[in-house]
Amino acid sequence: MSLIGKSKPKLNKSIALVGMMGAGKTAIGKALAERLNIAFIDSDEEIVRAANMTIAEIFERDGEAFFRQKETQVLERLFQEERAIISTGGGAFLSPQNRTIIDDHGVSIWLKVDLEILWNRVKHKDTRPLLRTANPYQTLKELLAQRVPSYQEARVIVEAEPHLTIEQMCDKVIKALGESGVLND
Repeated sequence: MSLIGKSKPKLNKSIALVGMMGAGKTAIGKALAERLNIAFIDSDEEIVRAANMTIAEIFERDGEAFFRQKETQVLERLFQEERAIISTGGGAFLSPQNRTIIDDHGVSIWLKVDLEILWNRVKHKDTRPLLRTANPYQTLKELLAQRVPSYQEARVIVEAEPHLTIEQMCDKVIKALGESGVLND
């Protein structure tokens, strides 16, 4: 039986969607959670809720290092709870500690998206504190280059294609999860 069909396959572990800002972790994560009939959790939203501040405000007031510490605490908590699809922040998977938390309690999926697609998705948004620079395109390009080695450590890699809808990307993720043994009928 196909894992992409109408049946709801069972998820063995929580899934962490990793990748750059603009990769579609939230949109694909929500569609995937609905398709698998499990919870969707955005780790950045959990941090915002706990801090009662936006991510930009946390970065401005307390700095990136403080934010990353809180991110690790949230991931530790989320991966101890019931299985879910967890959308992580773009920098979360850079931390060896976060990668260990995810690997020990779940499965990481890198939503691999090329620079031009990412730029088209984020260039009009002012909610990305790391892109508040004189040349945000160059910053995004440098961030992607720095992060790829960490993202490549993800257990599953699903490459985006410019013409695919969210549902089609969700199909690709489900297929990859089935092939990796994380889903079963």
